[in-house]
Amino acid sequence: HASRGTITPAKNFDAEAEAENMRKAMRGIGTDEAPITEILTRCSNEQRQELRVKYKTMFGKDLSKDLESELTGNYENAVLALLEPPVTYLVKELRRAMKGLGTDEAILIEILCTRTSEQIRELKKAYEEEFHRALEKDVSSETSGHFRRLLVSLLQTSRDDSTTVDQDLAKQEARQLLDAGVKQWGTDESVFNKIFALRSAAQLRATFYQYRELAGHDILKAIDKEMSGDVKSGFTALAQSILNLHDYYAGRLHKSMKGLGTDDDRLIRVVVSRSEVMQLQSSVYGMSYDDRNY
Repeated sequence: HASRGTITPAKNFDAEAEAENMRKAMRGIGTDEAPITEILTRCSNEQRQELRVKYKTMFGKDLSKDLESELTGNYENAVLALLEPPVTYLVKELRRAMKGLGTDEAILIEILCTRTSEQIRELKKAYEEEFHRALEKDVSSETSGHFRRLLVSLLQTSRDDSTTVDQDLAKQEARQLLDAGVKQWGTDESVFNKIFALRSAAQLRATFYQYRELAGHDILKAIDKEMSGDVKSGFTALAQSILNLHDYYAGRLHKSMKGLGTDDDRLIRVVVSRSEVMQLQSSVYGMSYDDRNY
């Protein structure tokens, strides 16, 4: 899914001029938010990092700290998120999800259940560098049961990443999934865990296809019917992102804006983390929703 994103690098980007414009926007009484929005959304994250360095070089001050002291609320959160390097932003979100009382499982699911092994390896490294803590240890101590097992399995980053599909294995494992869920009293989550954590995305898509042929319903319906709570949300996110990552994130966006009020945190996280790799507008407005999947 390496399609062209909503945000693309600015042509003829001049970090020095933009640093000057940022300073100008914060001078005097009150802050002019319009130029800040325009500058940060017309350039890529890499260019924003260049802007941060140039700003510090020119004014001896940290751009993020200056903005933090000038802005408030969700606008401040969105601006500061845009200024973080992508991996740093995600590990800060992971830490926030586990810090203090209670755990925000939805953040753990959204970040860990939808990323490739390579991306999770990057997150583990960045998490340790940023907080001098081990991501797996924190996740393990903040979660429990089958949900913990699923996340710990994904954090091993040993998923096969080949694109070759073994059709016989797909049939065999589709049968195992069917036998572990619909065909028995209670669900054997460990069978789902093993198959979902080991196999490549291409292999799993073949298995899901075979599952549908065997069961007469799709894998998402099986997860919905057979599981509950966080483990259900985790397996759903995993299956959905393997089937169609675009649809998964479009669903997150839709859900963040649905009904009364907006889930601003989720909205900011999805837009900031996906804006350079996905056409977010077309994702949201170009699909029909089945809330079960999200």
